[in-house]
Amino acid sequence: MLGRYHGQYHWAEGSNGADEGFETRRARYGFQARLLERMTIHAQMISGRDFEPFYNGFTELWVSWRFDPRFVLTVGQQKHRFTHDRNVSSRYLNYLERALLTNLFRADYTPAINVSGELDRGTYYAGLFSNATGRDLVAAFTELNSGYSLIGGIYHELDSVPGVQSAHLHLTAYGSTANEHATNLNVFEKGVSSALILTRGPASLIGEVTGGFGGERGNAAGLNLQPACFLTDRLQLALRYQIAGSDQPEGLLPQVRYESPAGLLPGDLYQAGYAGLNYYIARHRLKLMSGVEYATLGGQDVWTASTMFRFYFGPHSGTVFPTNNLLQKQGRTDFLEHD
Repeated sequence: MLGRYHGQYHWAEGSNGADEGFETRRARYGFQARLLERMTIHAQMISGRDFEPFYNGFTELWVSWRFDPRFVLTVGQQKHRFTHDRNVSSRYLNYLERALLTNLFRADYTPAINVSGELDRGTYYAGLFSNATGRDLVAAFTELNSGYSLIGGIYHELDSVPGVQSAHLHLTAYGSTANEHATNLNVFEKGVSSALILTRGPASLIGEVTGGFGGERGNAAGLNLQPACFLTDRLQLALRYQIAGSDQPEGLLPQVRYESPAGLLPGDLYQAGYAGLNYYIARHRLKLMSGVEYATLGGQDVWTASTMFRFYFGPHSGTVFPTNNLLQKQGRTDFLEHD
């Protein structure tokens, strides 16, 4: 069995108005089973915002066959693993939401076929995705009329980076032929990203550059910096700075859950700074989070304060920090602990 519940409250006030409220951000339920040693079946239902509706389709519904550690074939509805920011499961996020530019791509979950596996010093991933899904999965799996997207990515462990204990490079790219029937990956025709993930003792730094090109919103590019540090074994300081620009006057959209309701309007230059504290009661399985963010977009600004409760049960994901990892420091000994 597996599932997660994420509840959050936000207070936002800016140039054009204010908004506050509680939201059930994520409520998911499902199971994962391994059969015949090589087959994995995964199903995860999702409820709508604040459980309206209770059944709102599936995020994931797939089956995989592990031919070899270097070659795993997966068929069914699954995640768009474009950007490291998007690849990190919401179970392990350190912030209220992912970066603005990450969300602008409309990457989510759609029917696909992909291959993945281990490399000598990392992993690879490549898939062919439909560009549409919905509550009716029969239609999503059979009415394949929304165009398609090709997504590929690699994680590579770097050797001997001075001053750090672990270092990974992440590269992803995609191309989309989305049309008027598409619900996902339909903003940019092409996208690329590159992330560097560093850890040392209780501290980490993630830096990612992302670009989207062509399509209804022209071209956009952004930088997402995420420094963080465990102050104790359970308390983490999480910071973030992001900047994104577009070649269209209204090419960037504000965060839909808290900035847009407070009156922030589309623009061409976005900057935001976030500072928060995360308390791990049972590592990533149960944690309390809080944060404050200041953002500007097209000459407007908004302050947002938030508190979050995040809980999940079931199997872990397996990729680089922060997925299923806590950085801790006890006395003079630094180590990386896996939940």
